[in-house]
Amino acid sequence: MADRSFLQWPFFDDVHRDIADRADDWAACTLGDIDHSNLDTTCKTLVSALGDAGWLRLTAVDPMDDTSRIDVRSLCILRETLARHDGLADFAFAMQGLGTGAISLFGTAEQKSEWLSQTREGKALSAFALSEPASGSDVANMAMTATRDGDGYVLNGEKTWISNGGIADVYTVFARTGEAPGAKGLSVFIVPADTPGLEIAERLDVVAPHPLARLRFTDCRLPASAMIGAPGAGFRIAMSVLDVFRSTVAAAALGFARRALDESLNRVSERELFGAPMSDLQMVQGHVADMALDVDASALLVYRAAWLKDQGAPRVSREAAMAKLYATDHAQEVIDKAVQLHGGDGVRKGHIVESLYREIRALRIYEGASDVQKVVIARQTLANAKGD
Repeated sequence: MADRSFLQWPFFDDVHRDIADRADDWAACTLGDIDHSNLDTTCKTLVSALGDAGWLRLTAVDPMDDTSRIDVRSLCILRETLARHDGLADFAFAMQGLGTGAISLFGTAEQKSEWLSQTREGKALSAFALSEPASGSDVANMAMTATRDGDGYVLNGEKTWISNGGIADVYTVFARTGEAPGAKGLSVFIVPADTPGLEIAERLDVVAPHPLARLRFTDCRLPASAMIGAPGAGFRIAMSVLDVFRSTVAAAALGFARRALDESLNRVSERELFGAPMSDLQMVQGHVADMALDVDASALLVYRAAWLKDQGAPRVSREAAMAKLYATDHAQEVIDKAVQLHGGDGVRKGHIVESLYREIRALRIYEGASDVQKVVIARQTLANAKGD
């Protein structure tokens, strides 16, 4: 059974401990019955189930309550729990939040009412369309354009590696509106999936099956009311959304690592080598110690970042970057050790640790690759040292 002692840390309130208990029970009872044979259908089924259970209400603000806010600790607990049980369930939950993050944080009352009422109930799937073929981590170099035309905008360009691409009902799309060069000339728009000119150009296959696609926009016309926030505010909006959700990527990695550790503890306790349990071997004990250390260190960084954001910190870029960098990189190491401890079973297709090995790799890339997180941490640390 996964360690739950971390829930007594001072980062959490009783409401978070209650969420952890209920989410774990729900996942154990529900996710084992989900049919994973058809990827698109499975994702839609998962979103519907998460909506029916009320979990998706945590992914966005309540459009009927002006005081509502996103609680990052709750998001992290849900992602950690879901990832520990089922990687695709974590994906389905996470995309509902990331895809509507700009609407939650910067949308008008009308935009929130129209879309969040659907995504929070699992009745519509959302997607976050930021990356482009020639500018993944370099958001300021975005090439897609949104040209003012009369009382609206016309979008042209491509997006790629878009999660929920091809099955989403609504996309939040970032494009260059040209108010200024570079990052200051970007804006963000709400684009319903049935908008003329939006095409699913390619479905993308990856090592851990998730619905991903390349999108093409050709003379895609939108009303001015589709813009989220002010013209030219797109980069700031994107970074604000990532500031909230980057910690949750770390939480998902933490969930994968906890499952790998749990599976390894069972393995070394039950498997015998040289006439004794594997757990008696000092080398094995060394692996277990490293894994346990990485899990706890990751958890401390994840929930520090989430707690700071929930306390009202305007930006937690440095803390969120530290959490994502450490948790994703070290989850990879924990899972690699789990594969080693499982021997041949660890690379057998369909085994849980083999699945975890495939699931974890993408987390070190999306929402800012590990090398990008190092740049964020270094720049913020240098700025703090200068008193900027």
